[in-house]
Amino acid sequence: MDAWAMGLALDEARRASLAGDVPVGAVVVGPEGTVVGRGHNVREVRADPTGHAEIVALRAAADRLGRWRLDDCTLVVTLEPCLMCAGAIVLARIPRLVLGAWDPKAGACGSQFDVVRDRRLNHRVEVIGGVRGDEAGWLLRAFFDAQRENGF
Repeated sequence: MDAWAMGLALDEARRASLAGDVPVGAVVVGPEGTVVGRGHNVREVRADPTGHAEIVALRAAADRLGRWRLDDCTLVVTLEPCLMCAGAIVLARIPRLVLGAWDPKAGACGSQFDVVRDRRLNHRVEVIGGVRGDEAGWLLRAFFDAQRENGF
């Protein structure tokens, strides 16, 4: 199930890249094993600093399910979440996070920080890393290589 859901998240990441944003995609899988939320980075398109794939997917899932507590869902994302997204994951009570590529520079789920498993918080998240991580990493490297070639 994790590899299948990561494939959907990778599709979302490709959508972000086509729109000129960093290729990060996310899906929320509900208790029945169906996708209840999808998202990809929309920071550039919406000029929104909170337009991260995880936030978009969590909002979509909460809207579809009609509740903010997503305590029976799994978040699947192509890149380790940042501090903002890790905080949103904890606040949404997500019990399980599946990620593709680790982010050694800004990751907040085990790399730089480990917000989602911090014992001082009221909720902790199971983290499964490296699912289709080579594919997710390749998308990111290709995007940033193209950015450098174009002088950005």
